[in-house]
Amino acid sequence: MTVTTDGSIRGTTPANPENPWGDTKTAGAPHSGGVLGPTGRPRPVFPDPPPRTVHGPARVVAMVNQKGGVGKTTTTINLGAALAEAGLKVLLVDFDPQGALSVGLGINPLQLDLTVYNLLMERQITARDVLLETGVENMDLLPSNIDLSAAEVQLVTEVAREQVLGRVIKPLLPEYDVCLIDCQPSLGLLTINALACAHGVMVPLECEFFALRGVALLMDTIIKVQERINDELVIEGLLATMYDARTLHGREVLARVVEAFGDKVFHTVINRTVRFPDATVAGEPITSFDSSSLGASAYRELAREVLARWAALER
Repeated sequence: MTVTTDGSIRGTTPANPENPWGDTKTAGAPHSGGVLGPTGRPRPVFPDPPPRTVHGPARVVAMVNQKGGVGKTTTTINLGAALAEAGLKVLLVDFDPQGALSVGLGINPLQLDLTVYNLLMERQITARDVLLETGVENMDLLPSNIDLSAAEVQLVTEVAREQVLGRVIKPLLPEYDVCLIDCQPSLGLLTINALACAHGVMVPLECEFFALRGVALLMDTIIKVQERINDELVIEGLLATMYDARTLHGREVLARVVEAFGDKVFHTVINRTVRFPDATVAGEPITSFDSSSLGASAYRELAREVLARWAALER
């Protein structure tokens, strides 16, 4: 793979929905490998998942990065929708007081009577009282709003305060195949709660220098949670987002991430596109808002890669 001065990749074909990366392996030899993808590694071919005949219990994955604006919410919505499209039952948890996940699914957080905050702080409230259906088949939501910001202070005096989220969502997990928790851009008590109940953590990472600086601190926090609270927690992977192959900076940052974290970096890369904010304004995942777009294809590919990793872990 040769990157020219204008950022294009010499020796590849133009991108299209079936070939979102514009590489020759996807375009010309769909069942072979060996051609380098954006991460500089040979791109595997990830199979479509087999149909699901039974559901549950859910694998819980926390979307974490203390830097804001790196694609956590976008990834939670669109990966969840892609997994639901593949036949999995998906539970999304909006664990950010800004309520961006709820807004991105067309829900006004200010009009909600019950949210995750009530679920955490009021014993008589159950997860089913808070649960909402989304416009996506097989995908449900535990919504949030600004009330959740008070929980971080109120939970400080609770016994086993790091375990509260895991306790309240536990009754729902047998009914779902995957639970994605959209965390706030912070390493505070709410994020620790998400890490404490998760099986894995996914780190969306913008291909920009400042996004790299906080990764070491995040990894240190994950290690502490593994050692002290949740020894079953694993790093699912780092996902490069907002990637623009035309810029030298973006390519250099992605190369440094792969150099530092190796196979922990997903082969799938999410390119920068205006269709993501358009879908957010419409309150839909990109997979339904613009099903044939490059963004939708990329998240479907990510869903296949995630499922392949989970299958390898089970084996």
